[in-house]
Amino acid sequence: MTTPEPDGGARPSVRQLAFEFSPQPRYGDDDFLLAPSNAAANALIQAWPAWPDPVLALVGAPGAGKSHLAAIWARRVHAVLVPPDAVSAEADLGDFYGRHILLEDAAGVSDEKGLFHLFNLVQESRATMLMTAQTEPESWGVRLPDLRSRLRRAPIARIEPPTDDLVRAVLVKLFDDRQLAVEANVIDYIALRIDRSLDAARAIVAALDAEGLARGRAIGRGLAADVIARLASDEEV
Repeated sequence: MTTPEPDGGARPSVRQLAFEFSPQPRYGDDDFLLAPSNAAANALIQAWPAWPDPVLALVGAPGAGKSHLAAIWARRVHAVLVPPDAVSAEADLGDFYGRHILLEDAAGVSDEKGLFHLFNLVQESRATMLMTAQTEPESWGVRLPDLRSRLRRAPIARIEPPTDDLVRAVLVKLFDDRQLAVEANVIDYIALRIDRSLDAARAIVAALDAEGLARGRAIGRGLAADVIARLASDEEV
């Protein structure tokens, strides 16, 4: 919704402005924070094209960095992004012949025959495919025997839960993305009191940014304590 201006123009609403200025994830090569939890997965991704199989599964919890690492690979190999709902046995996959493919949220593909055909296309055209998922293919509940066999052959690059040091580094990066200056002792305070996940880091930074703007305060330990307590209370409801 917009508010009319006296001259007949339109002014974006506060809600629109907040949306427009929300920082977007930065998926540049230099923005990927290498750590023990993702080093093995990164090494396997970077080993392309010398993968042990044309299809590789990149597995990790939500917010672990799968999309970032996959985006780096996709840029490098000029891969085409195929959404899960585009994979169908009735779909014309010919446009993907010979193209390297990034299939995000591969567990969300509902048409097993379509996914099997995509595997065949990749192999026949001597291309490669990177699949991302939160869990390993064995847990997807695939019923088609031929597809199960293909998924078992795909090597798995696992991103493990982040270390404390990585959570701190991500907090620093997220605050920097929003151009927020936060002291190191406050970063440490936050890192020790949130779940050890990158999604939790993103949630607390967004909440602190909003609360700091609402109160007109810099982000310090007091504000951090209030927001952490409020988020914990919301989760209990």
